[in-house]
Amino acid sequence: MSVIGWLLLGLVAGFVGNKLYGSTGQGLVLDIVLGIVGAVVGGVVFSFFGAGGITGFNIWSLIVAIVGALLVLYIYHNFIQKRV
Repeated sequence: MSVIGWLLLGLVAGFVGNKLYGSTGQGLVLDIVLGIVGAVVGGVVFSFFGAGGITGFNIWSLIVAIVGALLVLYIYHNFIQKRV
């Protein structure tokens, strides 16, 4: 997948993850970063449990990225943001 594809997938996953998590959004750049990190985390978690990770720019990869973004947002809001 190209860099632009990762950015788009990260943006969508970060935006949807923020809306599902119930936060107001962290800004465009941080949404993209959290979405991309979430995509990587989601791919690792899903692969650990035997499911496919990120396979390209498709619905399955978006679901994996959103689940990963939710995990990253949970960690960010409950552990990292409280310390700052």
